[in-house]
Parts: sequence; structure tokens; C-alpha cells
Amino acid sequence: QVQLVESGGGLVQAGGSLRLSCAASGRTFNTYAMGWFRQAPGKEREFLARISVSGVTTTYADSVKGRFTISRDNTKNMVYLQMNNLKPEDTAVYRCAANPVLITTQYNYWGPGTQVTVSS
Repeated sequence: QVQLVESGGGLVQAGGSLRLSCAASGRTFNTYAMGWFRQAPGKEREFLARISVSGVTTTYADSVKGRFTISRDNTKNMVYLQMNNLKPEDTAVYRCAANPVLITTQYNYWGPGTQVTVSS
């Protein structure tokens, strides 16, 4: 199994940038596709981005295409979300998640989340 923990959240002005990090424990990181999600109070959880096991393939939600970039470093068991041109509507708790692709299409493991607040 894998344990995930996010970092890098905080308060930023609209138009600014943040880079979120997700650290994964264990030796199984290279068997997981990774994703980023967010959830604001009173709203459904929203998919943001996915990166394949190798890092070759990425997928983005329309709401963040051109602004957010997902990446990973398998030598460090890390996944990142670079967020540019942030908007107040990006305010949410951001979570990373792991999908063990050989056994399921679902994200089975989740980090506790990190708060991102964008001021206008």
C-alpha cells in the first residue's frame, strides 16, 4: 500500500502561482497512476489532473487546462501540481490520489489534503 501527504498550499493573490507537492511512502509508487482533485465547501469533489505511471501521459479537466501542470519524479516518489494564473474559484482543499492501475481503475489511496486560498 501507499501513504500520501500533500504540501505547498497557502494563500495567494489572484493571478499568482503555487506548486503543490505530494509525497508517497513505500516502494510501490511506480505501480500507481496519480491524480489531483479538489473540493470546496458545499461542492462535489472535482477531478483536476492525472498522470500515468511513467509520466508520459497526462489528462486535465477543462477548468484547469493551460493553467495547471501535473508532473512526477519516480526517483523521489513525488508528484507535483504547478498552478498558474490562479483564480478565486480555485479556492479549495487539494488532494492527491493513487490509482493502482494493474488491479483497478479507481483511486484507492488519498492524501489528507492541503488548503489553497486565492484572494481577489
